[in-house]
Amino acid sequence: MKKVIILGGIGNGSVIAAAIQDANRRGHQEYEFAGYLNDRYNKNELIEGMPVLGKIKDAKRFANDGYYLVNTIYRIDGQQERIDLFESLNVPDSKLATFVHPFAYVAPRVNLGAGCVVMPNASISPGCSFGKCCLIMTGASVGHNTTIGDHCHFAAQSCISSFVHVNNGVHVGLNATLREKIILGTNSAVGMGAVLINDISDNEIWVGNPAKFLRKT
Repeated sequence: MKKVIILGGIGNGSVIAAAIQDANRRGHQEYEFAGYLNDRYNKNELIEGMPVLGKIKDAKRFANDGYYLVNTIYRIDGQQERIDLFESLNVPDSKLATFVHPFAYVAPRVNLGAGCVVMPNASISPGCSFGKCCLIMTGASVGHNTTIGDHCHFAAQSCISSFVHVNNGVHVGLNATLREKIILGTNSAVGMGAVLINDISDNEIWVGNPAKFLRKT
C-alpha cells in the first residue's frame, strides 16, 4: 500500500485519517495512513493514537522518501496564507494522494485533481471537475457539470447544485445549499446552513437563508 501522511491534525485531518483506516478494514488497500505533519505538536507525539512525524516544512522530504500527502490545513480567515504555505512546499502533484472512500458515489466523467479526498456518503454527479487538494466531506453532494478550483472545502452535508462555478480556496459550510448556475469567487465562504442563490465575489462570507453578505475574509 502507498503510505499517506496528512498535513494537519484533529479536525479534517483526523477524520480523513479515520476514513482511510476504515477503507482498509473494508478491503480497500490502496493507501495506508502513516501519521501527521503538524507544527503544534512535537515529533513522536500522538494525535488520536497516530504519530506526528515532523513539521509541515518536512513535506517535500517525506514525498522524496516515497510517501504520499494529503493537505487539510484550511481555514476561512487566512485561507490564502494557508494555500501559499502549502504551495511553497513544492510537493509534486504525483505525490498527492487522491482518496475516495468506498462508500462514496463518484459518477463517470468526473475529474478529481491530485490530492482530492471524497469522504463516505458523498455524492458527485457526472461532468464535474475538481482542481487539486479539494476536500469533499461526509454526505456532501455536488451536482452535475459543476467546475471547482483548487483547495476547496465542502463541509459535511453541504449541497452544491448543477452548473456551479467555484473558484480556488472556497469554503462551503455544514449543511449549506447552493443553487444552480452561480459563481463563487476566490477564497469566498458560505456559512453553515446558508442557502446561497446569488453569485458572490472574492473573499466574501455569506450567511443565512437566503444568504446575505456578512463581511470580507
